[in-house]
Amino acid sequence: MEYRRMGNSGLQLSVLSFGSWVTFHKQIADNSADTLMGMAYDSGINFFDNAEVYALGESEKMMGRVLKTKNWDRTSYTLSSKAYFGWRGKENKPNQTGLSRKHLVEACHEALQRLQTDYLDIFFCHRPDVNVPVEETVWTMHNLVQQGKIVYWGTSQWSGAEIMEAHRVADQHHLIGPVVEQPQYNMFERFKMEQDYLPVFRNKGLGTTIWSPLAAGFLTGKYNNGIPADSRLAIEGFDWLKERWLQEAKLEKVKKLGTLADRLGVSLATLAIAWTIKNPHVTTAILGATKKEQLTENLKALEVVKLLTDEVIAEIETILDNKPKLDLS
Repeated sequence: MEYRRMGNSGLQLSVLSFGSWVTFHKQIADNSADTLMGMAYDSGINFFDNAEVYALGESEKMMGRVLKTKNWDRTSYTLSSKAYFGWRGKENKPNQTGLSRKHLVEACHEALQRLQTDYLDIFFCHRPDVNVPVEETVWTMHNLVQQGKIVYWGTSQWSGAEIMEAHRVADQHHLIGPVVEQPQYNMFERFKMEQDYLPVFRNKGLGTTIWSPLAAGFLTGKYNNGIPADSRLAIEGFDWLKERWLQEAKLEKVKKLGTLADRLGVSLATLAIAWTIKNPHVTTAILGATKKEQLTENLKALEVVKLLTDEVIAEIETILDNKPKLDLS
């Protein structure tokens, strides 16, 4: 396993990590989660990602049960959660969502209870909140660090400008600012990582824990001929994923990428994951496997990176034809 420092922080994360979005509670039960997390840990993965909204709190509870059973040395792995959406779904009342001091403090306490841990290594603001002064959010996260409830804090799906504004507030008041962002990044979702965040990388050394490196499984090629019944695109409530990925032009590109992967003697999934961690601004790519075979295959991406020569990267870019164009004006 390779380990990378999370931006300018001292924290080292495995370049591949394990997350629970969609899978935990919705697709797999405790025994499968136990097996997969055990495989991940034994392979050197040291970062496990979660959020209050995943399966409306049940994902955190499941991961907490597994971690309690495993009884690993708590200092040997890093654990995260995120707050913004709440966990009550349609039953959410005012102050049970967003980035107010009240919700962030309460969400942190609830995450600690569900995950059965004394502290979170990383706590993310899951979306920006235009209704809350950024000063309130930054102060709250700083205070949670000072209280020992979280070790680092970060953002998820924020814009580069929003992250820089959080740093401005932190610098002005001598507070602990965000050190990591969790954006979506894959072959078809590139703008934030390859353009929008460049000033933040340059000026603040931002770490990234990217999600959906396989575009919800789209970049495995399994949707080329329809939607398998056991896939996440078949889950009720995830129609937006189908609308996002199952487009004819994208499917044609996936088929061409599959041909390239065949020629290299690797799976399309490992090629796609390797492509993301080839980017030096990626600290870790979060995997979301539901089966042992998937996780075993995805871990091979560590070796596939070596095959991504300049020539192969150029061929991939020709197929994708979607590289963000830098504005140098």
